[in-house]
Amino acid sequence: MEFISICFLSFIFLMFCSLMFFFLGTYYLINNFIMFFEWEIFSINSNMLFMVIILDWISLLFMSFVLFISSLVIYYSKDYMSGDFFINRFIMLVLLFVFSMMMLILSPNLMSILLGWDGLGLVSYCLVIYYQNIKSYNAGMLTALSNRLGDVAFLMAIAWMLNYGSWNFLFYIEFMKNDFEMKMICMLIIFAAMTKSAQIPFSSWLPAAMAAPTPVSALVHSSTLVTAGVYLLIRFSSLFYETWMSEFLLLIACLTMFMAGLGANFEFDLKKIIALSTLSQLGLMMAILALGFYKLAFFHLLTHALFKALLFMCAGAIIHNMKNSQDIRDMGYFSVYMPFTISCLNIANLALCGFPFLAGFYSKDLILEMVLISNTNLLIFFLFFFSTGLTVSYSFRLFYYLFMQNMNQTSFNCISDLSLVMSKSMFSLLLFAIIGGAMLNWMLFPFSFMLSLSLIFKMLTLLVCLFGGLIGLLCSDLTLFSFNKSLNYYLFSFFSGSMWFMPSISTVGVVFFPLNYGFKLFKFIDQGWTEFFGIQQIFNYFMKMSNFFQMIQFNNLKIHLMLFCFWILILMMFMLFFI
Repeated sequence: MEFISICFLSFIFLMFCSLMFFFLGTYYLINNFIMFFEWEIFSINSNMLFMVIILDWISLLFMSFVLFISSLVIYYSKDYMSGDFFINRFIMLVLLFVFSMMMLILSPNLMSILLGWDGLGLVSYCLVIYYQNIKSYNAGMLTALSNRLGDVAFLMAIAWMLNYGSWNFLFYIEFMKNDFEMKMICMLIIFAAMTKSAQIPFSSWLPAAMAAPTPVSALVHSSTLVTAGVYLLIRFSSLFYETWMSEFLLLIACLTMFMAGLGANFEFDLKKIIALSTLSQLGLMMAILALGFYKLAFFHLLTHALFKALLFMCAGAIIHNMKNSQDIRDMGYFSVYMPFTISCLNIANLALCGFPFLAGFYSKDLILEMVLISNTNLLIFFLFFFSTGLTVSYSFRLFYYLFMQNMNQTSFNCISDLSLVMSKSMFSLLLFAIIGGAMLNWMLFPFSFMLSLSLIFKMLTLLVCLFGGLIGLLCSDLTLFSFNKSLNYYLFSFFSGSMWFMPSISTVGVVFFPLNYGFKLFKFIDQGWTEFFGIQQIFNYFMKMSNFFQMIQFNNLKIHLMLFCFWILILMMFMLFFI
């Protein structure tokens, strides 16, 4: 009963806060309001500690979506985690995770952002290792260490901000665009955002973080941890637009999008496929942000949060019924066994692909059309559209494995949609995955976009999606071929499926080269010859001298008389020798 009350109270409170922030954000958006709150926490003599909060339409709308998704995730956890003995601790960790995200969103101050930034990293580590086994520990360590690199960059940015007299960066951005120090701060923030949002070469921790419980994955991959970097870059977007930093970020983001889309087509773990799709969409957000369209990046951030949380909830319900098996080769024929869950998953998948008039269509189609009218080269153009085709390809591949093939796990199974709590959570997100894109499109943009493109360019997005889906289905349906085509190109399949060897480089490469070399240096030099000839030798010498003088100081008079006689004898011998 205690667990049910905590879940229900958290759900009600977060949902109420979400509605309040949503209506407040809508009002601020319509009237173009920005409000700063400065709270003096304490004052000692002339030293004052302030907490600054910014309320504008970006922070309020994003906060409402975070709270809405987290409330549904907690309600979903009521059934999904019901067998866990320490369920209260799990709910408290999720609430702490949401509070850290609130600290990050509602603050224009780098110091208080750091509290939320580090809080996200720490709590995510606790949640990734929630199932206590070796795989979870390794995944948690990889997640924590990858994010610590970004934390170091963030701390260096805070140190650079000392030159301005305040850490409220929003006050300086418009006036210091051409300042060298502000450029340095922006470079460090971009590096920190790349680690938190898992861009190349820090992408390996995102699929590894799937060791966490599925409700946590739904929260992390939709609106909290991985989107923190994108949100921070939206705040700093005016600093790096039309500079070499935006070109660098554009290339990295497009490569991340391409790599994740390619890898998801060779993956068989259900949660890792959805994680790689998150990585692909993060690359899309970063890329359009680098082109200067921060509103479009924010638009896609919100729509993506809706259908990605729904995808993970459906995946969790499937895994729950599949005796905790995540291999899609074991699954199939879910349209008979779990019709509601698989319908929700397919609608979320179609929203991810940009199917017309679902949530993802309004943001994704607009992004690709803005790329077409932007001043980009052929490589970026190819990466954008080919990655979009790969997204549809792995989505339809997933559709084939879950829908068309037969169940391969056991002949007798008890798979069903009987969980009412999970179904309610999924249905709530399903409504927003359908209408959320149109609703946000009407809210964020005061007028309809009229993009004049030629017929082939206008139809290019739709054609790429159609061809991508067709290729995904054809390559999955093994009855069309006498053998699996990917086995003919095993090296390419292995390279693409292993995320371009980034997990190996991030784990084995780091352990066997820099860390192992550093351990040997520490063992042979710091604890070896340097210890013997260095401080240890000096320590032994001073100990001997100290013992000698202590013996002289605390011994009786005989020692002094003996020493006196000894020195007199030496002196007499010396005199006799020379006389």
